[in-house]
Formats: sequence, C-alpha cells, structure tokens
Amino acid sequence: MAQWLRLQQLDPKYLEQVDQLYDDTFPMAVRQYLSTWIESHDWDYAANVDNESLATLRFHDLLTQLDDQYSRFSLEKDFLSQHNIRKIKRNLQERFQDDPVTMAMIISRSLREERQIIVIAEQAEKSEQTSQSDMVVEKYKELDNKVKDIKNRVQETETNIKTLEDLQDDYDFKKKDLSCREEVKDSVNKEDLNRLKIHIHSLFMNLNNKRKEVLSQMAGVLNLAEQIGYELISVELPEWRQRQQMASIGGPPNVCLDQLQNWFTAVAECLLQVRQQLKKLLELEQKCTYDQDPITQSKVSLDERTLNLFKNLILHSLVVERQPCMPTHPQKPMVLKTGVQFTVKLRLLAKLQEFNHTVKVKVFLDKSVTEKRKGCRKFNILGTNMKVMNMEESNGMTAEFRHLQLKEQKVQGRTNDGPLIVTEELHIFNFEAELCHNGQVINLEASSLPVVVISNVCQLPCGWASVMWYNMLTTEPQNLLFFLKPPQATWSQLSKVLSWQFSSITKRGLNDEQLNMLGEKLLGLKAATDPEATVSWNKFCRGTTERNFTFWLWIDGILDLIKRHLLSLWNDGYIMGFVSKERSKVLLSDRPAGTFLLRFSESNREGAITFSWVELTPNDEPHVRSVEPYSKKELSAVTLPDIIRNYRVMAAENIPENPLRYLYPDIPKDSAFNKYYKPKDKPVPTNVKSPEGYIRTELIFVSEVHPSELQDSIMPMSPEVFGELERMAPELPRLIKDLDIYQNGNDLDDNAMEP
Repeated sequence: MAQWLRLQQLDPKYLEQVDQLYDDTFPMAVRQYLSTWIESHDWDYAANVDNESLATLRFHDLLTQLDDQYSRFSLEKDFLSQHNIRKIKRNLQERFQDDPVTMAMIISRSLREERQIIVIAEQAEKSEQTSQSDMVVEKYKELDNKVKDIKNRVQETETNIKTLEDLQDDYDFKKKDLSCREEVKDSVNKEDLNRLKIHIHSLFMNLNNKRKEVLSQMAGVLNLAEQIGYELISVELPEWRQRQQMASIGGPPNVCLDQLQNWFTAVAECLLQVRQQLKKLLELEQKCTYDQDPITQSKVSLDERTLNLFKNLILHSLVVERQPCMPTHPQKPMVLKTGVQFTVKLRLLAKLQEFNHTVKVKVFLDKSVTEKRKGCRKFNILGTNMKVMNMEESNGMTAEFRHLQLKEQKVQGRTNDGPLIVTEELHIFNFEAELCHNGQVINLEASSLPVVVISNVCQLPCGWASVMWYNMLTTEPQNLLFFLKPPQATWSQLSKVLSWQFSSITKRGLNDEQLNMLGEKLLGLKAATDPEATVSWNKFCRGTTERNFTFWLWIDGILDLIKRHLLSLWNDGYIMGFVSKERSKVLLSDRPAGTFLLRFSESNREGAITFSWVELTPNDEPHVRSVEPYSKKELSAVTLPDIIRNYRVMAAENIPENPLRYLYPDIPKDSAFNKYYKPKDKPVPTNVKSPEGYIRTELIFVSEVHPSELQDSIMPMSPEVFGELERMAPELPRLIKDLDIYQNGNDLDDNAMEP
C-alpha cells in the first residue's frame, strides 16, 4: 500500500505524530497532493550534497507537478485550493530555489520518519492482536479449569458418600448391638454398656457431620454448575453464534463447537451424577433418619435446583450446526431456490448416551413469525421434515435434513405489492424437539439464521448480498423486517466482508491496494482516509450506476470470472485486478517498455479482464495502452496465459509483434506464465491436412493499429511478406479476431486496443 494512504489509516494518536513532521517550510498539503509522485523517487540519493544537480531537477519537477495540480483545481473551479497552491509554490520557490538539496533533505527525513511511525503502529497493532488472542486463550483455560474442578468435586462427593455409607453401616451395627445388649442388660457390665453408648453417640455425631459435609459439597457443585452454565449460555454460545454468522458469509471458520459440546456435556454429566448421588442419600435416609436430619431438610431444594439447572442447560443445547444451504452453492448458504434440495444440520451440545435415538426433531418454516407481513410469500416444506438425533453420523448428537425442498403456496388474491422485493424478504426455519428423561419432558427449540428464498437462479447474487448485509450488521436472530429500513455499513466492516468473498473461493483475499480502489469507487477518496465512512444498502446493491448495474453485481461477476477461468493466476498473485486506469498509468509510467499488468474491467457486469502495457513514443515518453477486456466467452476459447503469449499488435507493412514482455513490476512474461501455457502441437507440414480435409489453424488475438502509432523498433515487412499477407487478407477474419482501435470507451483509456 502507498505509504501516505497507510498513514491515514492509523490511529489518531499516530496521525498527531505525522502532523508534527510538516510545517510551513514544507506543507503537508504538498505531501497530500503529490503523494504518489513523491514516493516514486529516491530522495535519500537526491539529498546528498554531491547530487545537487539531481536535487535541482527534482525541485523543478515538483513545481511542475504543482502546476498540474493547479490545472486540475481550475477545471474543478476550486478557487480556494487554487489560491492555496499558488501561495505554496511561491513560498517553496523563495525557500529552495537556491538550495534544492535542503528541500530533498526535508522530504527524505519526513519519509523516513513516516516509515518509523508506521512500523511502531504496526508493532502495536500486532501486540494488541496477540494480547486479544492471549485473552481468549486465557478465558478458555479458565473455563476448562472450572469444568475440571466441577468434575473433581463430583468425584470427591462420590468418595464422601461411600465414606458416609460406611459410617452409617457402622452406626447401624453398633446401635443394633446396643439394643441386643440392653435386652439382656442383667448379664452385661454397665460400664461396658455406657462406653458403647458414648461410642454410638460419637458415631452419630460423625454421621450427622458427614451428612452435612456431603450436602455442602453438593451445594458447592451446584453453585459451580450454575456459574459455568451461565458462562456457556450467556457468553460462549452467543459468541459462537456470532462467529457462525461471520463464517457463513466467508469469514474465518467457526471451529469451536466441539469445545462447547465438551463443556456442555461435562456439566450435564455432573448434574446427572449429582441426581444419582441424591438418590443414594435418600436411600441412606430411609435406612436411618432422625430429628433435624440434614438430608430430610435439604433433599427437596437440592433435587429441584439440580433438575432446573439440568433442564436449563438442555434447553439451550440445541443449535443449528450448519445453516440451510443448497449443495450446488456451498459458498452461499441461506439462499434457497424453490424446487431445489437443500440441507440443514442440528446438534445437541449435551452429548449424553441416554439421549441417543430418543430425540426427534421437526422442522417448520416461519412458525415463530407472529407479526403479519403484507405481501410476503408462504412456502410448504417438501421432504422428510422429522429426524431422530443420533451419535453415529458425526462427532456429536446430530440430525441432518438432507433432502428438503421449498414450494411456494398458491394463495388466491395475493399480489406483489409487499414492501420488500423477493431478495430482501427474509424467512426463518424453526426446529422443535421433545426429550423425555426420568419422567421429565423437556421441549427444545432452535431457529436458523434468516434465509432468502428465490425462484430464479438469476436472483442468487442479490439474495446473497442480502444475506451478507444482514449478518454483517446485526446479531438479532429473527429480525425479518430488517430490510424495511436497512442500516448503513461502515467501510471497515464492508471491506472485510468483500475480502472474505475472495478468500472463501480462492487462496487470496483482497490486499489494501485493491480495497482502496474499491473504496474509492464506492465512496470517493474519503474511504481511504476514513474507515468509518458509511455505505448505504441502496448504493451497494439496489441503486444502479452509470453502467446500469450495481456495485455488488459487478463484484459478483468478477468472482465468477476468477472461479471459472482465472483461479490459478489469482492464487499466485499475478492479477492486480482492482486498479483503476488512472492508477495503472501511474504504476506503468516509470517501468521499462513492455511492462504490463492485469486488471478487471469496470464496465462489464458479467466480469472481464484486460491488460495494460507501457511503450515508448519516438520522443521516449511513456505511453500506456490497454486492450479491450476479455469476457468469459473469449476465455472459454483461449486461456488468458495463452492470449498473453500469442498476443500481437499488427499494422500494415510491419511484422506483428507481441508488446508484452514483463509482468508488473519486473517479472519476465514467460517466467510468470510458462507453467500455464497450453503445450504447442508438434509442427505439421503445410501440405498435411486433417482427416476432415481442413488445414490446421490456431486462434490468436491481434490488435490492428496505424503504423504511425507503433514504435520505431518494429521492423517493416518486406514487399514479398506484405504481398502474401495482403493476398491472405480475406482469410484473416476467419482465423483471428480483428477489431478497431477503441477510442472512446468508458472502461479503457483513449489508447485502448481491441484484440
């Protein structure tokens, strides 16, 4: 990313440091206006006193750049900026006309200190990210330790209950022995009898204290279970659902469900074990009870509390593990087409063996919708709408609906006068299950994220845009009227999601330079300087541009183009892609002749790619040309690497030449694309024909230009060669695609060529 753009994205505290680098000696306005030009030169070299001639040249170049900027302000009728730039130029001339090396030193020092600020900011950012990651790891460790603690406490309680049982057996035995002795007390020594009574009383006290200790331990276990349950239900589960939302629109994979399942299952098992321990205490109570028996006093409250904690945990353990998705479009979940099968998967986080094959789940559509939605469609679910959860098919207790379809209900009198269009109309799947355990019936419920139902595949891109916008901006699970008044997205939010769309189908997301171009296309220059600049839903997906299609449809067309024809090139980083024609001129203007870059067309809704290259005019001035974009149709016939390898520029009386030599910045063309070239067939004699009797041909792409526009280095044809080509002219349209120079295209510059 350009250094100046990177600086403007930093935290305000770092921008204050940048502000201190500039004053009236060399104003920040010059740095802003001429940022690209300033960063394209080596100011450290010019700042050397031995290179005063170079510093003088750079000084006069800078004044020329200011004049160009002044002309742009004149065209824009920006009088205030014109006044300021005149004043700036005058001041610079007064200060540095006789001492240009000092100006070079100031610029060199400023650029160096800017780089230091960026390094410090990036280190702080990485440190903060590491700190946040450490905090998450620490939180998980803490929760893990709590789960281990509750399991240890339950086992300690189990051991103490066995000790209690032994104490009670000893107490019962001694008590019965005392009774037997008292029946024959005439033959028993009274002192022995008194000692036995004292011993029995001591046993009773130990027994009573042990019962209190066990009950206290069980209460402590329930306290810890309540605390862990709250963290799981109120913190971890909502965070997992939010991560799932982000993952569903291309974000980082949501991989923590197994960990959640382990925690839910461990707590549920502990609570079930506590219930078993309570049953054991009740058995001990039936064998031996007394006034103020702690078991009698606590058993009801402990049992109710254990049951309530268990039920609450189970009630929240049914989740939609995989959102509704058509198998034909795995990267676009929650967009469903009528008549096309889709799948959805549920999981019970409390993975208990006794629940296996006992929980039946039913699926409904819009059952939880209570408000009336005028004009909204209604659908029937076709296929098996009930499944039994089991452990055999996956790592958890799951139920997967694999063959569901939606069919629109034919409602008489229904009109399409609803407030929402089809791709903004949201629906929701509801899931209900019934679990019976130890005579208790627990009714479970879950719901999917909102889905969009389309009736034609051409609605898929807009439907996916709705899914992205919803999940990017809200965590409300059932806000089905979201698009009645859709909120705006900040550029920082949207840029991240746009990058995810590329990384989810390729190995590369969008870099900062590419995102800057997209931000400027949507919001102008303020997107580069203000990540909190907002984008409306209309601007993103509803309102058409001067090209008569929306921003999102353009992006979707490019994604499809990459997926079908450019995947390897994109993954290897050879496609710059999102770079404007103005920016491509700047990048190529100081590169060797024949340097080219690949960029996406801005005027083709279906997705197209072009290449721009630089050549030198007879006056050694850089001149950038672009070829008319290649669409999916052309790329289906010939791959882009082969187009680049065989591309020619042709003019009468000149030998056709391939102007493409180096992929930007300086990679030899064949080094970059050789592995993608289609192997050439072995040469075939011209007199050998195919079995059908035809002469073999090869499709190549040629641009025709006037000879005066070509470089002098192109060799003229001999009269014999030219005569032969002239004779073959009637055959050329059948073999190659001849096109005129594209003079007034909106997507290309004035020197764009058609292949």
